[in-house]
Amino acid sequence: MRTVRDIPVLQDIPVLVRAALNVPVADGKVTNAFRLSNALPTIKYLMGEHAKVILCGHIGEAGTETLKPVYDELKKSLPTLAWCPVTTGPEARAAARALPPGGVLMLENLRRDKGETGNDPAFAAKLAELADIFVEDSFDVCHRPHASVVGVPQLLPSYAGLLVEREVAELSKALKPKSPSLAVIGGAKFATKEPVLKALLAAYDHVFVGGALANDFMQAKGMPVESSLVSGADPDAIGELLKNPRLLLPVDEVIAAPDGTPESAHTGMLDGKPPLEAVRDDGPETVAILSDYVSQAKTVLWNGPLGNYEKGFVASTEDLARAIAKSPAYSIIGGGDTVGAIEKLGLDSRFSFVSTGGGAMLDFLAKGTLPGIQAPG
Repeated sequence: MRTVRDIPVLQDIPVLVRAALNVPVADGKVTNAFRLSNALPTIKYLMGEHAKVILCGHIGEAGTETLKPVYDELKKSLPTLAWCPVTTGPEARAAARALPPGGVLMLENLRRDKGETGNDPAFAAKLAELADIFVEDSFDVCHRPHASVVGVPQLLPSYAGLLVEREVAELSKALKPKSPSLAVIGGAKFATKEPVLKALLAAYDHVFVGGALANDFMQAKGMPVESSLVSGADPDAIGELLKNPRLLLPVDEVIAAPDGTPESAHTGMLDGKPPLEAVRDDGPETVAILSDYVSQAKTVLWNGPLGNYEKGFVASTEDLARAIAKSPAYSIIGGGDTVGAIEKLGLDSRFSFVSTGGGAMLDFLAKGTLPGIQAPG
């Protein structure tokens, strides 16, 4: 990949940076600035080279959200940061031209224009009008065929930012793990996880499937899942994976009514009684077995919580986080809830690498590249 270090001239050059600005916001305030802190090295590098830095990014899914709270948060680290309430057009062009060398401007949410997610060439052209160079530094969207990810690089000389460069370097190590190796994949949605599970089962000594994702496997084995979350996965696809001796599944579960709290739950395996109960978390015996694998591993990869984290079923996820933090293994972690768990516990510095991507991380591990990585060349 060509990176920002390969750009021959930056002095007074307008540079459009696709930055990782999609962070959680509540009551108009950023609640987790993990991605923003990871965006700073590229921004500060370009500022130091006296480029005119134009930041673009998205927030949320609806297309109606604003990046203004993100601007307010980032301005704490970049006091001279300027704000533009639109993304393209005359006002955006004028704001970009007005930047002094080393200045930084943030544009409003890209997804306010449907041309972003639709990869509309006309929208990509409007973005490209703002700069002479494009830098891709939002790894979390590199798997998306959006205008700011794959469209703009067709129109401007394009380079990878320092964040994307590091993501590729660290996740490439994960593709060739040192043995003994353990991969842990949680969360839900089998269809999105099947490719990465196949890739990991070929590369890792053991691959544990937990969280709601394990319910699909339990169902395929003929076990009652009752009202547990399942994704309607292809039984034949699940069956093929179940034949692999490297695959590990939970041996016990935390079970509760669908609207039950962690305090109302009990540990065991579903036996069909009562019919309204559901799996809410992986059990303590399962975590103990995983912790033993972790203690012996030289490489540990983890993406996705082991329970319904948002509803308070956090025990297995947090216990596994503590076990990995204590391990001398090279540890790679990604996914919003997973990263949130280690930050809550103050353990993020104990992991070898914390990815800013969730789905992008999984797609990279499955394919070895991503559309947004290929685009800058």
